[in-house]
Amino acid sequence: MRRARSAAKPVSLDQQMRALLMTFFIPVLVMMCVMFAVMIHYVNQYTSILHNVTTASEFNQDFKETIDLKMYYYVVGSHYSEGLPIEEVEDAQELARGLLATTTQEDSYKAISGVLQLCENLEDKIYLIEATDNYDDRQTQLENNIYVLTELIQEYMYTYLYHEASLLDTLQNEMVKNLWMEIGLAVAAALILLIVVLRRSLRFARSITQPISDLCARVRSIGDGDLTVRTPIQAQEYEIQTLSDGFEDMVGRLDGQIEQNRQEQVRLRSAELALLQAQINPHFLYNTLDAIVWLIEMEKNEQAVEMVTSLSSFFRSSLSNGQDVITLREEEQHVRSYLEIQHVRYKDILEYEIDIAPELAPYRIPKLTLQPLVENALYHGIKLKRGQGHIRVSGRMEALDSRGNAAVTPGQMQEVLLNNPSAAIIILTVEDNGAGMDEERLEQLRAMLKHDTSVGFGMSTVQERLQLMFGAEYGLQIESRAGEGTCVTVRIPPQED
Repeated sequence: MRRARSAAKPVSLDQQMRALLMTFFIPVLVMMCVMFAVMIHYVNQYTSILHNVTTASEFNQDFKETIDLKMYYYVVGSHYSEGLPIEEVEDAQELARGLLATTTQEDSYKAISGVLQLCENLEDKIYLIEATDNYDDRQTQLENNIYVLTELIQEYMYTYLYHEASLLDTLQNEMVKNLWMEIGLAVAAALILLIVVLRRSLRFARSITQPISDLCARVRSIGDGDLTVRTPIQAQEYEIQTLSDGFEDMVGRLDGQIEQNRQEQVRLRSAELALLQAQINPHFLYNTLDAIVWLIEMEKNEQAVEMVTSLSSFFRSSLSNGQDVITLREEEQHVRSYLEIQHVRYKDILEYEIDIAPELAPYRIPKLTLQPLVENALYHGIKLKRGQGHIRVSGRMEALDSRGNAAVTPGQMQEVLLNNPSAAIIILTVEDNGAGMDEERLEQLRAMLKHDTSVGFGMSTVQERLQLMFGAEYGLQIESRAGEGTCVTVRIPPQED
């Protein structure tokens, strides 16, 4: 009896492989996402600061000299004057506003805010000079306002560049430091993950290899003949558990089939023993020996010798060297010996004929198949009828060729046997012109044969042995009419040694 399954339900190999892959894949994916996010953060910072430094570098390095010179030419009224440098100041303001929008570091923010305010103040001072007519006042404003403001703007811009460059260098160092830290953490995490995955892999491998080893041992034990149904191997894998369950189910069915075959063999042996015991009937042996003595007393020595020879051949055929299956040639000889003996005893009422096609001689048949049928024909047919009786034993092969026509010639029969042996069948008949039987008795016999019920002498045993050997579609068929005789047909497939 199988014990109860473990509480854990078996899981398929595919699911376990997926779980093992997820154990490795998910942590790696998370670790990669974190590293990628940190890297993106630093890259964005670095890019932003680098952009500010690059943009600030575009500030005119000659801003002070350019503004001072142009304002000087404008104030003194030189023919080199190109007008007020308003455009240069506005460009500086636009650049400062752009930097102000992307600057996050406090010192840098103060510096660039100062640049913007100074540029706006510078623009106001330029317009103030434009509105002043007095030359001396213009000179004073140029020296006290313009020159001072351009100096401050340039200084503030340099301060901004300094702070941004310092921040860029600090960020770069921090990135390198964090990169090494991330590499260290990744290596440590990879080692931990490797250990975890390795342990799970080993456990997974053992969960497969151990049940498979147990299955191999079980197969070896089955090969050695141990067909005892055991508790299935408990495995975590659904496929291995199914294999183990299937093995034990197969063993159970195999053991049952072997037991069934053994019982069928016992039945077959019992049937053969019953037939053999029936053959060695004391009355039959006594009557035969009495007939031999009578022949000797009547000085019919040749007939007595023939009868002794037939009796010897009859019992030798009955034993058949312990074989269960013999050839039709041997079965024919057995029937012939029996009829020769009976013909001497019942020569006034018995005539017989044996007509079995010679090509059927090598085919196999259970021994003691025809003789019980012949005996039935004699005792239940011929002896119950007045006058001379006739028993005819015949054998032929019937088959259909590939076109569905009956194969008649030996050449056609050989073609059928080569191309489709299942289309051929051996027909053996035992006919007598004895008392026969009415329709009711005939149907009763047929029903008893169909349901394996005992039917007279030996007939049910012959039917059982034929179907055990060849299958339920083969066996005996009976035809009979009261007062006209009986015909028993044996249908078997052509099987050679």
